Amino acid sequence: MTKIAKRNLSDSRLTAVRKRRLAKLARRPDYQIDTSELPELTEKFWQNAVRNPYYRPLKKQLTLRLDADVIAWLRRQGKGYQTRANALLRNVMLAELNPKITIARKSRSSRPSAA
Repeated sequence: MTKIAKRNLSDSRLTAVRKRRLAKLARRPDYQIDTSELPELTEKFWQNAVRNPYYRPLKKQLTLRLDADVIAWLRRQGKGYQTRANALLRNVMLAELNPKITIARKSRSSRPSAA
């Protein structure tokens, strides 16, 4: 069995020369960067874009205190209540980071609230 080694840029140490080159690049204004070979990405492109199917965010274990009725509600929906809680929090986070998406989501999936 072959072991697959996973490496990314953060695994390699930056030498002083690399750090200087990166700092110099970061200081360059956008207008000095030649993007003529890169096509402009339009809204149409992003409408058809999908998340990488192999993407899995890193999970971090922690203790979180939630109201008992919230936990009961999540558990009533069946197995995977922690995953659902994570998905709910992620949706709120993404909505806060990109308000335009929030408006589109709300208009598509607006449900009357229970009083």
